[in-house]
Amino acid sequence: MTEHALAVQRMQDYIETHLEDTITLSDLARVSLFSPWYSYRLFRRYTGLTPADYQRRLRLSRSAIQLKQGGCRVIDVANALGFGSVDGYQRAFLREFGCNPGEYARTKVPISLFIPYGVKFRELRKETFDMKDVQSVFIQLIQRPERNVILKRGVAAEDYFPYCEEVGCEVWGLLASMDSLYGEPVGLWLPEQYRKPNTSTYVQGVEVPVDYDGVIPKGFDMIRLPETEYLMFQGEPFQEEDYCEAIRMVQHAMDRYDPAVIHRVWEDPAPRIQLEPRGERGYIELRAVKPK
Repeated sequence: MTEHALAVQRMQDYIETHLEDTITLSDLARVSLFSPWYSYRLFRRYTGLTPADYQRRLRLSRSAIQLKQGGCRVIDVANALGFGSVDGYQRAFLREFGCNPGEYARTKVPISLFIPYGVKFRELRKETFDMKDVQSVFIQLIQRPERNVILKRGVAAEDYFPYCEEVGCEVWGLLASMDSLYGEPVGLWLPEQYRKPNTSTYVQGVEVPVDYDGVIPKGFDMIRLPETEYLMFQGEPFQEEDYCEAIRMVQHAMDRYDPAVIHRVWEDPAPRIQLEPRGERGYIELRAVKPK
């Protein structure tokens, strides 16, 4: 990883841990180890945002998550996240998401949350890894009921990073603002029967009940998935900077696994499901099976 990328990552980490504070260019220069002006230029080059815009958008998205979870007053959220006034917070929330925070807390309409991707991950995904020393991968048979999935299709992407290039990384933030059967969005690899002509294999979506009658965001589709058995493959917890290796290890183990040992075969017409890579729980993928 380049020295510049590491410097920007340190600035991102500093903003994350001082989100409620007033952060100056001098503060960022101190952690980046470059001059204030050069730190500003590096941050904007790697993230596409000024440090102030980055902090503002992250604050607003964190506040939306608190409101979505319920039990918080708008004034308490505004104060906790360092906004100068409730009026200023409400105006900023409206500009960012198109609705005021009180309305969002009541309706939980889907909004595009800002998801702060660390620049180190863009650098690390370019590296290659030796898959000979595979760590432990835990396997569990689980059941998913019949359900709908609200999803955003890409163009030709077969994996996450090309998908982001096609549709933008903001999709995950929008999905994260929606209520899900399992509390979080998912990535899916769609078999042919679930795809539309000239659309991607890889998509992102949120699983909702079959009787879902809420908002479907513009440009999104909804598909029906039947009740299905899945093998859940879960890797060991990992350091965030090792996420590429953690994904590859789980996928390598899944490719080598023979479900015949539990009297199953792969149910390939069903989508493969990917959960968000989180270091504290390990990387998780689900692949459908059926009785042999």
